[in-house]
Amino acid sequence: MYNETDLDKIDIAAEPPTEEPARQYYFMAKCREWVKDFEQKNGRLPKSCVVTFGCQMNARDSEKLRGILRETGYVEASEEEADFVIYNTCTVRENANTRVYGRLGQQKPRKKKNPHMMIGLCGCMMQEPEAVEKLKKSYGFVDIIFGTHNIYKFAELVAARLESDRMVIDIWKDTDRIVENLPNERKYAFKSGINIMSGCNNFCSYCIVPYVRGRERSRDPQAIIKEIRRLAADGVSEVMLLGQNVNSYGKTLDTPMTFAGLLQEIEKIDGIRRIRFMTSHPKDLSDELIEVMGNSQKICKHLHLPVQSGSTDILEKMNRRYTKEQYLGLVEKIRKAVPDISLTTDIIVGFPGETEADFEETLDVVRKVRYDSAFTFIYSKRTGTPAAVMENQVPEEVIKRRFDRLLKEVQTIASQACAVHEGTVGEVLVESICDHDPGMVTGRLSNNLLVHFPGGRELIGCYVDVLLKECRGFYYIGEMHRTQKAPV
Repeated sequence: MYNETDLDKIDIAAEPPTEEPARQYYFMAKCREWVKDFEQKNGRLPKSCVVTFGCQMNARDSEKLRGILRETGYVEASEEEADFVIYNTCTVRENANTRVYGRLGQQKPRKKKNPHMMIGLCGCMMQEPEAVEKLKKSYGFVDIIFGTHNIYKFAELVAARLESDRMVIDIWKDTDRIVENLPNERKYAFKSGINIMSGCNNFCSYCIVPYVRGRERSRDPQAIIKEIRRLAADGVSEVMLLGQNVNSYGKTLDTPMTFAGLLQEIEKIDGIRRIRFMTSHPKDLSDELIEVMGNSQKICKHLHLPVQSGSTDILEKMNRRYTKEQYLGLVEKIRKAVPDISLTTDIIVGFPGETEADFEETLDVVRKVRYDSAFTFIYSKRTGTPAAVMENQVPEEVIKRRFDRLLKEVQTIASQACAVHEGTVGEVLVESICDHDPGMVTGRLSNNLLVHFPGGRELIGCYVDVLLKECRGFYYIGEMHRTQKAPV
């Protein structure tokens, strides 16, 4: 739906345009000629696979990669069958890097057998100079390496690799550039993520994201509105607004706009029925945003509000810029404005210097807030971050014991919090056939809880009133209460 350019009408014998996105469509046309030649020689179109690690922003970037590949003529296939495999990497934790190296090791023998096969690497891990040096030294069979700032150049980099037959590396340290109107291939027909901003200015002491994603930059609100209108016209009824810290949206614009103001504009778009967003940093969650959420008919009753630790001392070392008391006060304000809201969070266990008393403060926050779910993480030391060189690193065995205690507490409370909806009727957006029972479908309530209930493929993308019969911890078993309602 984004491609308004006929690639067959582009003169690839001419010099490439200098303006974007016309330049990238030129290189898509060049790649398409290579695809046609491949088809003639092999009797089939080349196959591609984009493998995504990490966050929903990466997932959205991968949709753009798939869209560009689709325009050039590639057909999607599994990782094991693909002629071109692209790994969109994450580097938030050390094991994310390890997983990528493992996948590359699996692909090496395939590459030896298939001389036309290509392997590409992009995303946050590629912004680490040490990782790129390791790839050059030990994984010389990789074809294309690029980072987070120039993902829009994907077609150009592929064309460069096809012409040179050498490894292509294009890493930018930072950028203020945002290129609009490139193709994308959505995972779902009825819902979509929207990157509203890139980068991060928070510099939490444990986090490598600001170093690999760059400084904060917001997309023009009119470009966002235009994209969402196009999505709505194409059948999308639920959007997820994405950013490292959506609450600080608009600060880099020539004419500043608050995130709350952007939400109010999106709410006016016909066809959009649900609005979600993540991630929200507590320090920037304004009273204006809370008021907009409380008054909205479209913003979902779910807020992901990472606390990371319940100890004010640890929060200060983390550079989170709020206290335990401020966080709990914020939760109180949110619950007063949106009484039926579902709150979820992120928690890190074992941050340097964390004492037993600090950990008990975290448990205290979990008990007071009563999260519907929490993503719990063992602290991962990331080279290049201030926390990596802090004294009093917590012993692994201590971290493991605390992590198990936290997980047990979170799961017990979350199962109780989720169970309060048992016996009520909720509106579910059906997303897929149930993974565990093909006679059932799976969808989500406004509060993000999963629901499985009897139904067929024809319900996918529809809104269905479902009786929530039985809570099973983090999801519900239900039954259809009324006939389905198509997206409006």
